Amino acid sequence: MKRIAVLGAGAWGTALAAVLSGRHAVTLWARDAAQAEAIARERRNRRYLPEVELPAPLTVTSRWPESAELLLAATPVAGLREVSAKAGGAPLIWLCKGFESGSGLLPHQIVAEVLGARAVCGALSGPSFALEVARGLPCALTLASRNATFTRAAAEMLHGGRLRVYYSDDVTGVEVGGAVKNVMAIAVGIADGLGLGQNARAALITRGLAEITRLGVALGGKAQTFMGLAGAGDLILTATGDLSRNRRVGLELARGRPLSQILGALGHVAEGVHSAREVLRLAARQRVEMPITQAVNAVLDGRLAPAQAVERLLARDAKEESRVSPRRKSRVAARPRTPPRRRRSRG
Repeated sequence: MKRIAVLGAGAWGTALAAVLSGRHAVTLWARDAAQAEAIARERRNRRYLPEVELPAPLTVTSRWPESAELLLAATPVAGLREVSAKAGGAPLIWLCKGFESGSGLLPHQIVAEVLGARAVCGALSGPSFALEVARGLPCALTLASRNATFTRAAAEMLHGGRLRVYYSDDVTGVEVGGAVKNVMAIAVGIADGLGLGQNARAALITRGLAEITRLGVALGGKAQTFMGLAGAGDLILTATGDLSRNRRVGLELARGRPLSQILGALGHVAEGVHSAREVLRLAARQRVEMPITQAVNAVLDGRLAPAQAVERLLARDAKEESRVSPRRKSRVAARPRTPPRRRRSRG
């Protein structure tokens, strides 16, 4: 049994804390003291996860968990920098998916700026609706870290019951998959809201995965990562599941509701709305073509109506269905090699 602290009492943080409390000594930390007291007293997170009663062993507090052996940051990307600064020397795993607004940094880059490149840390991602996890339904996730020893030990610590945890060394690929799929889920929601049918949905998911892979490989991720849980798995769930906030944003946009009203009624963070602009900037910087992302941005910015954005996508020229090869990744991501030293002749 390990001492684990989950930082952030949103839906996902609450769900994971509840599940892990059956096997570990878990503390759920909430920034707001009143919220922490209410959750601890009622054994229920009324705001973010009202459907699930929390297990008795779970501790809920607004006091920083100083003695934790592992920290799980369950804040949005916007809050990751702040909680990372408080981590001290404890190993840190983040659950957020997206890019930092303004800087366009991925979560591991934020943590590296705060804690340094040698910090023991990693990203946990994959297809996971908080409500289903909290109810004990099966779920499979990927834990990615560049520290192989830590990755395996942390995966074994979190793995158990109906929560299955795989591990990987591709932090960039896992993070890009988790971030960009939210943008694609908005696109699929728009198509479904316009009644374009299941053929269109399948096409958007498939071509959306191609966009995610192109950008991820250009940024240094591995192509095979996007065929796994953190890529295709997370995209399929978020683009088709009724519990998806990003899909819901797309559905409401297709019905003609203003974005501000949609976000106000949502009550939760829809990371795809915040990430869409950063994804487009990164794509332009890497010279990666992402037409679906462009269309979503045009709708979010009010430059195109949802139906107009779809028509533009349909009007694109026919082209070969391309594949991303590992060779392309190595050309983009590899650093220049240092010339080998010449051996001195011994005469």
